[in-house]
Amino acid sequence: MKYAELKNFTEENGAQSIYLFEGEDTFFRERGEAFLKSRFVQEPTLDFASFDGSTLKGEGIKQLTDAWNSFPFVSQKRLIRVREFYPTEKDYEKYLQTFFDNPPTDGILLIANSAKPKTGTVKLSAKKNVTVIDCSRADEETVKKWIYVTCKREGVYADGVTCGKIAEYCVLDMARIAMETEKLLGYCHAEGLDKMTDELVEKLVYPDAEYKIYELANALARKNYSAFMRVVNDLSTKGFNELSLLSSLASHFKTVYEVSLMKGSEKEVAVALGLKEYAVRKTREQASKLTSAQLLSVYGSIYSVISEVKCGEITPSSALKKVIAVLFFAKS
Repeated sequence: MKYAELKNFTEENGAQSIYLFEGEDTFFRERGEAFLKSRFVQEPTLDFASFDGSTLKGEGIKQLTDAWNSFPFVSQKRLIRVREFYPTEKDYEKYLQTFFDNPPTDGILLIANSAKPKTGTVKLSAKKNVTVIDCSRADEETVKKWIYVTCKREGVYADGVTCGKIAEYCVLDMARIAMETEKLLGYCHAEGLDKMTDELVEKLVYPDAEYKIYELANALARKNYSAFMRVVNDLSTKGFNELSLLSSLASHFKTVYEVSLMKGSEKEVAVALGLKEYAVRKTREQASKLTSAQLLSVYGSIYSVISEVKCGEITPSSALKKVIAVLFFAKS
């Protein structure tokens, strides 16, 4: 199941014996742990224990099973958390299978793994009595729904467009989205507002640098000089100098060019280039505005002036001016 389904699932089915939170999103894994701890553990100092999975090999796994098999002192359940736990098939059969087949009734085992099973390790998600929580990065619609529901619970309305703006500004980073949503809700409560608007998001949430570079590239594709310079000036106040800005822009257009040449699904392209699926979708939208030849030309122009800077032929400030002159004002 997805992380968003965990609360309703728990209300309907109660505590499960074994939870596997699996996926790269740290936010979901940590929030899931916090939810189970608050729901079933009244006294964490006595009834919660944590293990580092990388240290649990062979006989060492008995430390984990002994803790899991212990009775809770005060709480409804005893919660045992182990992070990054990838036992071998041999270790599973010898030290874990008995407990997975017949789990302790008073304990909960929570396994938090950022990756899928590694080569030579057991597939825990396929084992008996394991409840799997998918903690992979959320897609745009899931993130927007999370923002909407979170705001609604706090008595603040946020429409789909506003939720989408928060998601875009944070580039679907759930940890930052949660922090920014909390900040926005705090402002709404302090000001007595019952609706979150685009203007409020623009006022209080600074877009991630990755999103700003995306905006910069969009302005360039549209030949919108004013919009381009607004973003340049904004980034310059946030720690970007001319060379770092040009380097980021060159890297971005290189990626857009590569995406423009690639076929296949968003997931396949994301895996091939090491990107998020959301980033591939947005990059494809941008790539559709220019031909592959134009994209390569833009990348070449930016890369060329970066090389001149590194060879000492031109200053970073002059390099940025040269790129602007070539890309906005040179005759086609």
